[in-house]
Amino acid sequence: MKKILVLLVAVMLLSPVAKAQTASTELGVGLRFQKTEKLYWENGVGLDYTSDFLLKKHIHLKMSYASSRFGSAMIGNAVRQDNILVGADWRFRPQKPLQIFAGLNTGFFHADMENSTFAVLPHNSLLLSGEAGLFYKFKFPLAASFSAGYNLITGNGVAGPGTLFPVFYQLSVLYYIKPEASSKR
Repeated sequence: MKKILVLLVAVMLLSPVAKAQTASTELGVGLRFQKTEKLYWENGVGLDYTSDFLLKKHIHLKMSYASSRFGSAMIGNAVRQDNILVGADWRFRPQKPLQIFAGLNTGFFHADMENSTFAVLPHNSLLLSGEAGLFYKFKFPLAASFSAGYNLITGNGVAGPGTLFPVFYQLSVLYYIKPEASSKR
């Protein structure tokens, strides 16, 4: 998991340097609002990165952190759980404002039961999910995406965390940072 995360960060950081003269890059930073079907709201932050060298912006690399600490656990007695995800999406029609996407995510899930009585229950899991949805890029540097996803690794409380449900929905609002054009001397 750490190797995948390091590789993804390295690609995101080094690609603008390696292709600065020819590649156009985009970095989106924003908020992620996630709802697990029949369970919690888990909100957080996310990144979206693409470049011309990623198959002419068809591939988008992404990272996100979402937690019920910023959702259902803020206003109720919900289990505090965290999702850390890295993934890649394939964007259909990447040059159009409205895009369709499908992707794969992997990451780590942790449920903080906060009571030693539940220490024997599983509270950590790897994540592997598929996700598909719509992405809309506005004329100003803002974009929104809505998707539905399916966790391939779930739990029942005995084999895996009991609050790791299969179906989730997410809405992301991203602000796109355009890197300055390299100056030619």
